[in-house]
Order: sequence, then C-alpha cells, then structure tokens
Amino acid sequence: MSRTTRRGALAAAAVALTLTAAACSSSGGSGSSSGPSASSSGSSAFQAQHQGGTLKLVAHAAAGSFDPQVNYTLQYWQLFQSMYDGLLAFKKVNGQESFTVVPDLAAAMPKVTNSGKTYTFTLRKGVTFSNGKALTTDDVVASFQRVFKVSSPTAGTFYNGIVGADACLRTPASCTLSKGVIGDAKTDTVTVNLTAADPEFEYKLAVPHAVVVPKDSPVKDAGTKPLPSTGPYMAASYDPNRALKLVRNPHFKEWSRDAEPQGYPDVIDYTFGQTVESEVTAVENGQADWMYDPPPADRLNEIGTKYASQAHVNPLTAFWYATLNVNMAPFNNKLARQAINWAVDRSAVVRLYGGTNLASPACTILPPGFPGHIDSCDYTKGGGTTWKAADLAKARALVKQSGTAGQEVGIVVQDDDVNKSIGQYLQSLLTQLGYKATLKPLSGNIQFTYIQNTKNKVQLALTSWYQDYPAASDFLNVLLSCASYHPGSDSSINISGFCDKGVDARMQAALKTSQTDKASADKQWGAVDQAVMAQSPVVPLINPKLIDFTSTRVGNYRFSKQFYMLVGQLWVK
Repeated sequence: MSRTTRRGALAAAAVALTLTAAACSSSGGSGSSSGPSASSSGSSAFQAQHQGGTLKLVAHAAAGSFDPQVNYTLQYWQLFQSMYDGLLAFKKVNGQESFTVVPDLAAAMPKVTNSGKTYTFTLRKGVTFSNGKALTTDDVVASFQRVFKVSSPTAGTFYNGIVGADACLRTPASCTLSKGVIGDAKTDTVTVNLTAADPEFEYKLAVPHAVVVPKDSPVKDAGTKPLPSTGPYMAASYDPNRALKLVRNPHFKEWSRDAEPQGYPDVIDYTFGQTVESEVTAVENGQADWMYDPPPADRLNEIGTKYASQAHVNPLTAFWYATLNVNMAPFNNKLARQAINWAVDRSAVVRLYGGTNLASPACTILPPGFPGHIDSCDYTKGGGTTWKAADLAKARALVKQSGTAGQEVGIVVQDDDVNKSIGQYLQSLLTQLGYKATLKPLSGNIQFTYIQNTKNKVQLALTSWYQDYPAASDFLNVLLSCASYHPGSDSSINISGFCDKGVDARMQAALKTSQTDKASADKQWGAVDQAVMAQSPVVPLINPKLIDFTSTRVGNYRFSKQFYMLVGQLWVK
C-alpha cells in the first residue's frame, strides 16, 4: 500500500515475541482473551454477539488530509477500508487471499471488451451514502473526474490510461473524461475506456484513490472535513491536533462480506498527540486498544515477555529508504548519490529499527519475494547479491571525486523516536563524509507531504513505501517515473525528482509486456530496478516487519497483506 510513510515497528528481543510472531502470522487468530476468532478466511457471517463498544486507537500524530482521494498513508488507508468504497475492492480477509480483487459498489466483476480496453460495471442497487443520498452513476463519473481535479497523487500513474486523462492532467479544473468514463443512469452502468489494455487496472480501482464520493464533493482537497462514506463507518469529527472519531453509518447494510463487511465496534476513537511511552502504557493498562507508533527501545523487552500474547508480528512487502534530490546540490551529482549508498551501514539501521527479528538490510527497491525482485546488491563491500558491509573508503573517494565535500545537507525525518534515531545516524554519517549535515525532524502529520513539495527544497529525506498492490510497477513506476514528478505539488510521490527518459522508456516497455506476459514483464522490472540503482536516486535501507500491539480487550485480530490490520473487524466487547 501504500504506500507511504507507514510507521516503523520495533522488534522485541525476547524469544517469546518471535514465537508469537509465527503464531499470529500463520493463523491470523485472535491472540487475546476476547474469545475464539472467526474462521481463518475471515469470510464467516457477522457475529452479532461481538458487536458494540468503543475501540480506542492512539498515535503520536495524525496523518494529514482525511480526503480518501488525496491521502496516501497507510495510517488512514487502513481506516478507509471500513468507510469508503470503489467499484472494486480487495477482499477483507487474512493472508494471501487479501490480494484478491472482488466486486464492491459494482454488482459483479466488470465485463471487459475491446481487447482489454473497455470495462463495463453494473452498480449495486440500494447503496446509500452516510448523508442519506443514494449512490448513482453520476457519483461514479464525478469521482473519476475528481481524481484529476484534486491532483490525486496517483492521477498520473494509476489513472492516466483512461481516455481523456492526458487532457485532465494538463488542465485538471476542466477535466470531464467525457469519452473515458461514461455513466448510464437507465441501466445503472458505468463504462471506463482505456487507451491501452492494463492488466493492473482492477488493482488500481480497488485502492482508496478510486473510491466513490458524492458528486457534489468539493473539487479540492477536503482536508479536515471528511466526505460522506458508503461503508459501515463515517467520520463524526476530525481535528488533526487532537482526535478523529468514527461512528456507524446509519444507512449502511452489508452487501458483500468479502468487499465491505459490517464492522464490530460502535465507535472508533483515534487520539493524537501521545508520546510513544504513553501509548505503550495505555495499551498495557487497557486504556487504549492499539498503538500506531513504534514502541521505544526501553519497552521492548517488557512487550516481548509480559505482553507477548498481545503482540502480532507480520512480514511486509515494503522498504524504508532515503531519498536523494537529484535536482539539488550535492545530489545532482551522481557520484555523491552513489557515495551515500556505499556509506550507509544497513545493519546499523536494522538495529535502530529494532533488530533482525523485524527488519533486514535492503539493497533493491523491489522487496524480496515481490514480483520482479532480483537478489542484487550494487553497494556492498566486496560485491555480491546480498548486503554485507558498508564501504566508507569508496564512499569518501566518490565524495572527493564529486567535489561536493563541505556542502550543506538537510535531512528531513518524522519526529518519532525510530525515525529520529535513523536520521541522527544519517547525519553523523554525512558529517563523516565531509558534509555539513543538519537534522530536521517534522511531525508525521506533515512530513510526507512536505518532502514531496519541491518548494521546500528537501535534499535528503527518510521515508518508506508499502505496496498498494502486488505489482513491480507500484514501486518503480509510482516512485521513480517522470509521470510521478510534479514540481510544486504536495502530491509529488517521486520525492527524489528522478526522471530519466531511458529508464522511463524501459518502464513503459515493461508495462506493455505485462499485458500479455507477466513473467517476462517481471524480468524487465528487475532490470529496471538495477538500472535505477545504478543512478542512485534513493538509498534502500531495510525491509521491515510489523508489530501490532493490542490490548487484552481486543479479539478477532485480522491481518490483510494488502491493508494490514482490519480495524473494523476487531472485537472490543
């Protein structure tokens, strides 16, 4: 998923936590005292006896805009799963099956014609927004237009294949997609026409940027004013400095257990402004039911022993990385960028993140086990396919050769303990290499949008990327293509500003190959990964795992590989 600045999760050193990880990851069971969980598929009928109560979530900071077509953080994408719906959705279940796309607001999977370029959807009957208005084809058409009008972060990468999208990208305000997205109120159908077949298009329709909102929604970022929803929950209030409150959507009736299951809690309270120490204590004492942020190092042994049954550990298809601004000194010099890749001690970053139980060194953009991944490590001492050690001597030589020593470098990180500690390490490392490095911690509520906007002149930033869907293009094309670079925008997900026409052409070729031969396309994507790393616009640091630390009040823990913990499926009664 997204795909963005997802929280880090530290590993408890205790063996107990490692054992818990294996148990929770394999079965997705409750792991708590709230009673037996539902079947492992998560598709069993709603269990009314577990309905009710208030689920209490805590975080150090909010995640910015609550607009589902703008926000690009897992922190809110998790919540959107129980709030907003698109024509299609990822199945709300445990494990590998959670990558399956199913009909959501559409009554069935689309009829695909015209050599894969035309998708026809029939809307479900009886779906109503939380404001009481019935869902219509006009809402669907307007929502696709709105993706471009609000400059959604993926407008130029996920939805640029829709007929008319090129004009919408040039002049968003006048976007109509008149020949690209066509609604027919008489037949309750919506037809989407593409310029070329796209084997990933159904995935792209199942992520929050493609949700359907009312046709009269503002054609600008809704920010802190949540839009009406179709799912089991709606936002009652949102203050990014204090709290978010979700309550039941009184108009919701479950139409598909797979796509949009009824939620269990009556209320979901999300409180911001906590310290991570207080978050841990609150969960331990039952004053909170789940914490978003990484536990501090001094609480890890405690969690891993005394509270091990409440720690759910899962592997992730994700990577943490440093962005290097290729359009600003010193990193407009390729040698300087390569020097940072040679210099970073990935093992040190693993330790700062929490240890080898929950992270491993990363050499590539595509994570291990992900489509297109190749075991390759361009920047490790002695060479090889996996990372072994940093090579400071080579790094210093490259800095000297680049002529950039002595230049100032600002490092922008989130202000939580884990991000700051990694930032401090990077600051120390750049100082050793001869730069004048300064650390700039920012609230997680603004850091991700801040580092995307070229007006803020960010030279180096620490961030992370978690898959939107299981395809190599979701890392390489989204993060590092020319289409993802939008100077002056808070939605320029290509934070490094990397735009190489040769590499871009190889990406487009891989996308075209994937229409007919996925295996060959994956090989092409692996080669693209290596080509990008040769240019060094980013520094892959670690591939993480995730801890969800929950209270003893919580049952029915469900972990979707696509969107992680299914918040609305937790029992708190």
